[in-house]
Amino acid sequence: MQRKLTLRLSVFTAVLAALALAPLSALAQAHAHVGHVAKSWSDTPGRQGLLPVLEQEAAVAAQHAGFMAGKTDNLQWMQTHARHVRHAIDPSSEPGGGPGKGYGVLKSAQGVVAHIGFAAKSPDASDNVKLHAVHIATSAQDAVEWAQRIMTLSGQVLAARSADEAAGPAREIQTLATQIVEGAGAKSWKQGEGGIAQARQHLGFLMKGEGMM
Repeated sequence: MQRKLTLRLSVFTAVLAALALAPLSALAQAHAHVGHVAKSWSDTPGRQGLLPVLEQEAAVAAQHAGFMAGKTDNLQWMQTHARHVRHAIDPSSEPGGGPGKGYGVLKSAQGVVAHIGFAAKSPDASDNVKLHAVHIATSAQDAVEWAQRIMTLSGQVLAARSADEAAGPAREIQTLATQIVEGAGAKSWKQGEGGIAQARQHLGFLMKGEGMM
């Protein structure tokens, strides 16, 4: 009799614990995905957040885009730095390596879009999360599209047979790489204007509103 009573108490305690933890688990979902963007993700260099890695890779791409556009009379110079830009954008395109972190602007920006979207769709997502997730995702998606354009243009630089042929794409790459970092036009979160700076700004708004800072 005592054994049955103990067993029932154990089951009852386990059920109560599960019920107590369920809301806590649900509450953690949106914040967990925000954390993947801001603080840590499993496959990034040093397990950093997706946005910090995006910032680092974009800085490398912008630096080498600037180097490339600084000597548009030298084809070899432009092609060397086009490869460096490509490595920072998509390291799989340059198996020989380069100055990037090995993760890439494309992968990290796509990761930001995905995980902030997961946060917004979580059952516990607050209005604050849903609002700023749109702003972050829109800005990061701009970075994706500009990075894809850079990959096309850098291919043109590599295929060029003269400095004159490569100069135009090289200058456009510099413009796009700067936009990825800083945003474009009015530099708001709106489509075609947002970049990493705007994604970072609205991530700050989101985290402050959630008490995560």
